[in-house]
Amino acid sequence: MASTSTLPGGKVSVNQVLYCDVCSYPPEYCEFSSRSSKCKQWLQDAHPSLYSKYYSDVALEDKLATLTVEQREALDKDLAKKERKEDAKAEKEKAKVLASKVVVKRMERNKRKFVTVVYGLEAFDVDLKKAAKLFANKFATGASVTKNASGDDEIVIQGDVADEVEEMILDDEDKKAHAIFGGRVGEDQIEIVLEKPKKKPAPVIAAQ
Repeated sequence: MASTSTLPGGKVSVNQVLYCDVCSYPPEYCEFSSRSSKCKQWLQDAHPSLYSKYYSDVALEDKLATLTVEQREALDKDLAKKERKEDAKAEKEKAKVLASKVVVKRMERNKRKFVTVVYGLEAFDVDLKKAAKLFANKFATGASVTKNASGDDEIVIQGDVADEVEEMILDDEDKKAHAIFGGRVGEDQIEIVLEKPKKKPAPVIAAQ
């Protein structure tokens, strides 16, 4: 993001503002983030000069010099508590993803006509609209995001392409597929289901 400032003579100067990739705060405020340790690691790797500016021994000593012993202890406890809470949240999300499944359903609408329905991708942080567009281009057919009977989003693809969909989701070599699915779905997390249309009951003939 950029901000502007006015120079003498009415000229406008554009100032680029850097934001942390971990917490989205400006680096000078990362210490107030619940993920401050990860923020520091990111800053050290991506912007070592700024890391030295904010977290060198001299910089830290200058900051701590203005705090009392009690304030330092309270700050350390607060940051440690926030980091434990954030780590627990991250572990919970990770466990949720590992337990999730992508269902690829091959549905027979009538003789020789099929649709392939894909749902569960949102649990893996997949953009469904982008995935639908990728499927449509790949298979040269219609593909759209709709809501199922439970109110959840799913992708409906015209045609019998269940096996091909599974291959695309798992394909790490296809750049377009990898950009959308990112290798986040494991082979054991995809379930292919075959659903046949229900047979209509035979008409009841009234006794004469």
